[in-house]
Amino acid sequence: MYLRLIALLVLLIGIASRFDLPPAVAEALAIPAAALSAVYIKAFTNPGPAPQRPQDVSADGTDPSGPAAPVGQDAQKAFTAPAPAKAGSARVPFTRHIVAVGDLHGDLPNAQTVLQFSGVVDALGNWTGDADFFVQTGDIVDRGDDTIRLYEWMEQLRVQAAATGGVVLSHLGNHEVMNAIGDWRYVYPSEIATFGSVAARQKMISTGPIGRAWAQNYTAASRLPLHPHLGPPNTPFPPPSHPLHAHNAPLPASAYYSVRAPLSHAALSFVHGGLAPTYAHLAPFPTKINALSASLLRRLQHRAQPAPHPPAAYPGLPAGTPHDEAVLYGADGPFWYRGWATDGEDKACMDVEAVLARTGTRRMIMGHTPDFSGIVSRCNGKIIIIDTGISHAYGGALSALSIHYTFTPIDDAKGAPRWREREVVSALYVDRQETIVDEEREVVGDFRFA
Repeated sequence: MYLRLIALLVLLIGIASRFDLPPAVAEALAIPAAALSAVYIKAFTNPGPAPQRPQDVSADGTDPSGPAAPVGQDAQKAFTAPAPAKAGSARVPFTRHIVAVGDLHGDLPNAQTVLQFSGVVDALGNWTGDADFFVQTGDIVDRGDDTIRLYEWMEQLRVQAAATGGVVLSHLGNHEVMNAIGDWRYVYPSEIATFGSVAARQKMISTGPIGRAWAQNYTAASRLPLHPHLGPPNTPFPPPSHPLHAHNAPLPASAYYSVRAPLSHAALSFVHGGLAPTYAHLAPFPTKINALSASLLRRLQHRAQPAPHPPAAYPGLPAGTPHDEAVLYGADGPFWYRGWATDGEDKACMDVEAVLARTGTRRMIMGHTPDFSGIVSRCNGKIIIIDTGISHAYGGALSALSIHYTFTPIDDAKGAPRWREREVVSALYVDRQETIVDEEREVVGDFRFA
């Protein structure tokens, strides 16, 4: 009798290991989290092993030191949720998966390839739910003919993501703003033809569907918390009422940290060009930058549209544009700044600490300055540049950035609650993935989830 029961249990476990099961059933059978669907993994109710460290894979897809590492979408599935707290505990593990992609420049097929191998979309271009956040850092327009289809696709993904609890974060690049200004130097005649005429294109990007999408869904910068304790995306740092805003003189980086808030900087910044250390409106981040950007975009869109340059003269910013908006679009503003890519290592690594402190983030991610060979990481992953020339206009590497964040309770009956925080940042390519950051630390505090 007992042997039959044991055999039946083994059979059930074997079957369960091959199928998706509800969390309650999975817990009863003690099935590893890898056997559960991504939906249940994201609910943080399923058991499972600790996340596996992604491996570097050679160009031919093999690892000479061992089995081949998973690549592309398979690599995303291989990263599983952490093991849960013991039964009855109010503390549960949390995980967040973010995928970010840089400049697309009018190339829909290459964009589809990147989003598919990174697990954001399926073979039909629809949202998979494998990522919690998809971030695009601007410059969808120019240098290619797929402008309309790319922006339509981004809006489709935004709706699909929201329906499953996901989020698409979109950013204005310098080329979006250039087009709004009337600077069409990188617009191909063949791309204008897809709109029907110059006038139709002007209408589309000002008060038409593309222009409305820019105004409603695109920002100049984002602050994306890794942990929900910090609030939703773009929760300002420091909060508007914080005493730090009362200081006119620059404060040391240490002033922005507190032992009472160990997760204060557990967030990422996204912007197209870069956040210059000399830029005057970093804080509150990203509220001030985005307010200026929204104001400038309204100014450009709701006016008599100038004849595009070329062949007409360069129109520039409208007369009466406030100084702060002009600086926003200047060389040290977030649309154009290149210092994080061009400065020497010593200077960049010294300057980045102050910017991270002031913006409440631990790493800054940007596009704009391409490296056609792959994603660039500087200063131990505190600066990550993800423009790799994805568009066929450049012929660069097809790439995406993947961030896996886990926050796991440590069972300890004594003292304050302890957690293990881990962040794995990887560069994904068609044929391989490369680990950029794999950091782990212990955090003390009460970070229960509702």
